This record gives sequence, structure tokens and C-alpha cells, in this order.
Amino acid sequence: IAAHCLEAMNGGRGKLLGGIPGVLPSDVVIVGGGTVGINAAHVALGMGASVLILDISSDRLCYLTEVLHGNLITLISTPRNIAEAVRRADVVIGAVLVKGAKAPCLVTRDMVATMKPGSVIVDVAVDQGGCVETTHPTSHSQPTFLVDGVVHYCVPNIPGAVPRTSTYGLSNATLPFALKLANEGFVKAVKQDAALAKGVNTYAGHVTYEAVADAFGLKYYPLAELI
Repeated sequence: IAAHCLEAMNGGRGKLLGGIPGVLPSDVVIVGGGTVGINAAHVALGMGASVLILDISSDRLCYLTEVLHGNLITLISTPRNIAEAVRRADVVIGAVLVKGAKAPCLVTRDMVATMKPGSVIVDVAVDQGGCVETTHPTSHSQPTFLVDGVVHYCVPNIPGAVPRTSTYGLSNATLPFALKLANEGFVKAVKQDAALAKGVNTYAGHVTYEAVADAFGLKYYPLAELI
């Protein structure tokens, strides 16, 4: 998506993500080294881009250097490091996730204003509030908008662009849980499966996920106290 948005006809800088012999590749900055971050890095590195990943965990960064190969740089995530990386970037990918909670805003409007015109931001965290201050949800039919000359791609359901693949993938991951709920009933299933219990957000009129309760200013009730 970022490579597509960088093309001149789509409002981008007109740069090829991986460059060509004798021409520098694009600089891709990924904020967050989790599932989205590592997969974005795999794709960008595979296309020949220069990739910088920022994360708050030094252990995670060590892991990423072991499993990723190519023109990769890792950096501890601090406001100063993010600001400098964003300023130099051709592409910024927001890949920050706080499970069950609103994403923290790590890339400020002032940082966005320092980016080169035609640079690209893909905020994958937009479905949880976004980690870039200038983002807001868009749609597959109108996926981008400009702020300070920077192309923003902020579709909340990016996998919806490939519904066949994403549906099969989601079904593979969730069907075992659905079958367990159907065969054993809710209470027995969550008592026996800790992973399933962690996914319960509400029960019996109460919020049973602490991050959700905090986000909406509601009282949190541990699920174990209700079943």
C-alpha cells in the first residue's frame, strides 16, 4: 500500500520503494515491532527498502534483528528518536497496539509537518484511535487524504481489501474457539480455556476487560468474579 501511495499519480513523491541500481531506496519507518510491524518490515525489506523499526522493548528489537534480513536498522522508541526518524522518512507505518485499549499518539502533528511533501503515512492503528495525530478513519473507496502535503492512508479494515484471503485466515484462527463455545457453552468454555477467557470484554452487563473499562471510564469487573 505504501509503495502504491508513493507513486506520483497517487500524490506521492514518485519514488520506487526499493530504488534501482545507482538510486537510493525509500526510507521506511515502522513505529512498533509487533505482529504488524514485523510483517510490514518483511514486505518492505523484501522490496529492497531501507527499514527502521522503533520499539520500546530492547528484547523485541534483538529478536527482530535475528529474524529479519536486509537493510534494517532498529532503534529504541523515544519521542526524540521518533521525531528524527519521521523527519527523514519517505514512509511511516504506524503499527502500535495496546491490547484492548486506545492506541497511544506517538507521531504528533508537528512531526508530520517536518516530513517531505509526498511522503506517506499508513496508520494501521487507526481502528483503535490511531498512533498518528493527523489521522482519521477513511474507507477503501476513498482511502487517502493530505495533511501538510503528506499522503495519509487510514483504512480501519485493511485486510478487507483482500476479503477472500483475510476471511479464510480469520476463520482458521477463530473457528476452534467458536466450536468450543458451541459445544461446551460459554461458562464452561472460558473456565477451561484461559486464552478464550482473555477475550471476554463484557459479561452480565459488566465490563470484564480492564483496558476497555479504562478507555470508557467504566468500572472493571474481573470475569472470574462473575462466573
